[in-house]
Amino acid sequence: MRLVIATCTVEYSGRLSAHLPRAKRLLLVKADGSVSVHADGGAYKPLNWMAPPCSLQVGEARWTVTNPKGEVLTIDLHELHGEMSDDLGPDPGLQKDGVEAHLQELLAANPEVIERGLRLVAREHPTDIGPVDLLCRDVEGRAVAVEIKRRGEIDGVEQLTRYLQRLEHDGRLRPVRGILAAQSIKPQARTLAASRGISWVEVDYDELRGLGTGRLTLF
Repeated sequence: MRLVIATCTVEYSGRLSAHLPRAKRLLLVKADGSVSVHADGGAYKPLNWMAPPCSLQVGEARWTVTNPKGEVLTIDLHELHGEMSDDLGPDPGLQKDGVEAHLQELLAANPEVIERGLRLVAREHPTDIGPVDLLCRDVEGRAVAVEIKRRGEIDGVEQLTRYLQRLEHDGRLRPVRGILAAQSIKPQARTLAASRGISWVEVDYDELRGLGTGRLTLF
């Protein structure tokens, strides 16, 4: 990972055009090749970014990031304030809490609860940015990545989107579709998932444990 604090301007061209005027910002380059531009606010969300696969050309005063779609992120460095690099090594992935981990076990044992005809291929299927909760195949034999949460929020959709991008690089799996499974899913997450072609399903934890009745809805 490389961290650079610099006064810079940023231009993006691709599906649309965007401009960040001159200001002091944090530039983050990860081992997976992604490049993101951050301000000192907005929590974890970058102002602009380029997700892998992409290539970075570093000049004395300009970074140029391109991807196979022809999108270009141009970062002009006006003043360098600080820089550091470090190898973080392999990440063990997110540790689930008790309910979420048990929910994953229950759904892995009976994936048809998520979708009729779904069969499990592997739990915690590895990618280079972390493990996918469930890797399955549907009735047509297509690969399906399932991300399991207690509460389905925008973060879960974003996480599953990144996993799908990485899985698409595997010719044995491509094409891959995604399903977000959770006890409850917020309207904003449903909207974002639909816009990205990701399905979502609400599951009843008590019903899965055989403790009561509930409902299951797949969209």
